[in-house]
Amino acid sequence: MSRCTAPREGHRTASGAANCPVCRYKSRGYSSYPSYPSYSSYNNSYSSSGSGSSSGNYNSSKGRTQKASWSKTGSAIYYTPAEIRTLTPARKIVEQRAEKPDLRDIFLCHAWDDRKETAKELHDLLESKGVSVWFSEKDIPLGTSLLREIDKGLVKSKIGIVLVTPNFLKRVQNEGVAEKELSALLATDQLIPIVHNTTFEDLRNVSPLLGSRSGLSTSEESMEIITAKIAELVST
Repeated sequence: MSRCTAPREGHRTASGAANCPVCRYKSRGYSSYPSYPSYSSYNNSYSSSGSGSSSGNYNSSKGRTQKASWSKTGSAIYYTPAEIRTLTPARKIVEQRAEKPDLRDIFLCHAWDDRKETAKELHDLLESKGVSVWFSEKDIPLGTSLLREIDKGLVKSKIGIVLVTPNFLKRVQNEGVAEKELSALLATDQLIPIVHNTTFEDLRNVSPLLGSRSGLSTSEESMEIITAKIAELVST
């Protein structure tokens, strides 16, 4: 059966329609042939279907409309102005340390109780995006000094992220290992808090110094999007 040539060749002129094996009959007054959408309809449909995959996490109502200066061409990740201000100091450190050999991208600071679940999920998501992560579960050999290995991990990582959960808040309150890790990270602009299943207000009540830092929260965006932002941040 003859098909309309509009999607391929367009019908912007009368001669274009006249040359179409379908639409030329319409121009002569016949109506028994099925109608086909115009080229513009095809084009609009394609644009609409494509916009979902290219718009990423864009959200104007939440102010998530900006690209970061370090975003790659074609990135679908958008930021609020506050997020860009938060991440810019860490980005500067990433760029400064880019030439140093054998550095991990991220040092993951977390509560020991989260190592099998939330912290492991965050670790796996980061690695799936090509981010190298220092993670206690795989990077502390049996029989070695925990604190010494943490020191080495901090030195050999570009920046640190701290996964703030209810378990983490308990550890900080009890002056556990998490507090020792934080002391080193808080001395620089290397640290980015990621708040999960709690709030920055709860964090400030436990650690005012850490709580004074801006960060990212899974109450605002999914862990998937947050890890995409971290992956962009550390890429060079």
